[in-house]
Amino acid sequence: MNETQEILDEVETVIDSPVLVTAPAQPMATASDMPPVTGKKNWYVIKVTAGREETIRDAIERRIKIENLEPYYGQIYIPIERVTERRNNKNIVKERKLYPGYFMTELEFNDRMLVLFREINGVGDFVGSAINRAPSPLSELEVQRMLRTKGEVVTTTIALKPEFERGDRVKIKDGTFAGMEGEVKDILEAVHHVKVELTIIGRTVPVELEYWQVDVI
Repeated sequence: MNETQEILDEVETVIDSPVLVTAPAQPMATASDMPPVTGKKNWYVIKVTAGREETIRDAIERRIKIENLEPYYGQIYIPIERVTERRNNKNIVKERKLYPGYFMTELEFNDRMLVLFREINGVGDFVGSAINRAPSPLSELEVQRMLRTKGEVVTTTIALKPEFERGDRVKIKDGTFAGMEGEVKDILEAVHHVKVELTIIGRTVPVELEYWQVDVI
């Protein structure tokens, strides 16, 4: 009798015990949190570290590819010009950036693109943006002006800035008076020439030379 009662008591305990029910796992969210692609891209100006424009551009384009953001991105344009410097009676051609520390980017602006650009080392910010204000895109006129030489190179001839001032003693290194010394009397910045006063046979003679033809003594 006692044994039967013990069995009945165990059955009642099992029946009365709470049953743990494991809730089915919730499915992971599959909806994309990316903004919709409108297909409308505009040009913006970006402030970046001067001298690193190409490196920063490459880093941005790598991130865009990794994060599959190509639909929002167009291109980055770094305007350059070709400069011919006159040095040692020779023309030396160099390339330089028209706007050091800036480049232009064509993209569909949204919060995701804004965050991506700001996370790249060397990027300052979109020109004209603020904490609660999106940057203004370039106008059509500004874009046309910017792109008018795209694919071409602007050629400009400049002379080096003189390393001398009025009153300095200089030595002529090229031309008829090569080897002679004189005093700088005037600097004609508009034409990149310098007037030097020489002493020839006891007489002072002013001569006009190009910057590169003289050296400071």
